[in-house]
Amino acid sequence: MMVLALAGWGLSARAQDATIVSHAITTFGDPPKYPADFSHLDYVNPDAPKGGEISQWAFGGFDSVNPYSVQGRSAALASAPYESILTGTSDEIGTSYCLLCTTMEYPADRSWVIFNLRPEVTFADGSPMTADDVLFSYQTFLTKGLTDFRAVLAEQVDKAEVLGPHQIKFTFKTGIPTRDLPSEVGGLPILSKAHYEANGLDLEKSSLTPFLGTGQYMLEKMETGKSISWKRNPDYWGNDLPINRGRGNFDRIRIEYYADYDAAFEGFKGGDYTFRTEASSITWATRYDFPALNNGWVKKEEVPSGAKASGQAFLFNLRRETFQDSRVREALGLMFNFEWSNATLFYGLYDRIDSVWENSWMEPEGPPSPEEVALLQPLVDEGLLSASILTDPPVPAPTSGERQLDRANLRAASTLLDEAGWAVGDDGLRRNAAGKVLRVEFLNDSPSFDRVIIPYVENLKSLGVDAVLTGIDNAQMEARTRPPEYDFDIVVGNARSGYISGSELKQFYGSATADVSAFNQMGLKSPAVDRMIDRVMAATSMDELTVATKALDRVLRAERFWVPQWYKATHWVSYIDMYDRPDNLPPYALGELDFWWFNAEKAEALRAAGAIR
Repeated sequence: MMVLALAGWGLSARAQDATIVSHAITTFGDPPKYPADFSHLDYVNPDAPKGGEISQWAFGGFDSVNPYSVQGRSAALASAPYESILTGTSDEIGTSYCLLCTTMEYPADRSWVIFNLRPEVTFADGSPMTADDVLFSYQTFLTKGLTDFRAVLAEQVDKAEVLGPHQIKFTFKTGIPTRDLPSEVGGLPILSKAHYEANGLDLEKSSLTPFLGTGQYMLEKMETGKSISWKRNPDYWGNDLPINRGRGNFDRIRIEYYADYDAAFEGFKGGDYTFRTEASSITWATRYDFPALNNGWVKKEEVPSGAKASGQAFLFNLRRETFQDSRVREALGLMFNFEWSNATLFYGLYDRIDSVWENSWMEPEGPPSPEEVALLQPLVDEGLLSASILTDPPVPAPTSGERQLDRANLRAASTLLDEAGWAVGDDGLRRNAAGKVLRVEFLNDSPSFDRVIIPYVENLKSLGVDAVLTGIDNAQMEARTRPPEYDFDIVVGNARSGYISGSELKQFYGSATADVSAFNQMGLKSPAVDRMIDRVMAATSMDELTVATKALDRVLRAERFWVPQWYKATHWVSYIDMYDRPDNLPPYALGELDFWWFNAEKAEALRAAGAIR
């Protein structure tokens, strides 16, 4: 059989059946950044030393090390022991490289994929990983654990079959977009079948016994709910792989848990952990004035980030009858005054989020382009969208004045609620025709966030809404916001997105997952959104994908399922000055646990000075 080299980047085609054989796969078939013979990723120090410890903090507590179940609250980095067949990088979007495989094979239409697995891959106990483990993992995720995995796999995979000890084939269902499917099945975590069965484990259950994986890190010790340590496996099978050079440099990663942000900050000042990514503007602006920082033992840095915004927002529970009317959601959104909050509470350090794809090229601006209109017009014709979406800019986040209670927004919100049938009674509260009071409850498990929510609650009360803030612990938050309970009105969450989006959008926003997904937290069910997700998934070029994503963003924002909050295009970090990093960080990751490293000489000097224990 004649084999032809294609494009000179380590990919070949079999002339007889046009099967592509490659070390990587890209969304639209473009050459990957790294060829088959690359020596290391551009953004790492390939000679970074191994050793030392890095420690961070996490909020609340944990009672499980199973990251794939809705039961319990899994520990930080609980997925660290597990790898997938394919992996991505932090300087490239839309490319998946072989990790547990040497090559993959697939036809031009991507209707199936074969993974040729590395025979040298072993689990953390030294046992070999085979195609049977991959098949077992697929079958387990198909029936157990997070429903989001199940929904995607059941809809897209026709069958999985072992072709040999180190070869497995996935065949996809017909009539669906296959563009992303090789990457998606290649992204499933791989578990040891023998270990799982011998220990009577259950992916569905909360557990303090970890599964056995092939990853660089494994559980070392834990104090349930208080701290957990992951140690680097010295016998990790993939230490010498080019994609791993200069990565996984710490011998230990330790996570300390705190009940609130203030206690966590005091713990950092006291040296209880060594690396902090700051999330509080008031802390960053006013509290980094302590001896260890002032004498140079601790570094404080603002590191540029090219990543899109996280989509942080107040999310409505659309399963509640109260929030079925979009006028109610719009009215409530008008009462959050970001401009006042930013000036008064955040020291002017944030920018407002408008788009689900904020801070990326996917964010739409102004009226839709003719290409976007072509996608949106059928939905308007069917009555699924208002005709205004064809001519107006995307729905923006509301703007407010410098006073906490913006009178213009108050009047606009009052009009909307009046139109929606929520009239103001003699007691100043709004009621519908049945006499039900318009009541909304904010759930919050972070006391430091009260200062943001309380002014919002006060503004809503001025509108006649019976708004309350309920503080709960993180375990209660986990239980009340996950399936099947969904027992909340408004919570702080994220409108999720990817750079090159595919079927994960169904998990985030699809009607089919609204009552089973841990990611579609707001319970969005929109035929228009479902149709646009299908268009995004069917895109065959980056131009098509960009147009479809912008159109989807317009539709999502028109649903008003959120009150968008804020973001910053930098990382705020502080750390004990015993770590080094590459000069040029990649645009899409800070990477402190991935490709930073421990400087033993700096650590020894700090120890001699009494800065660290």
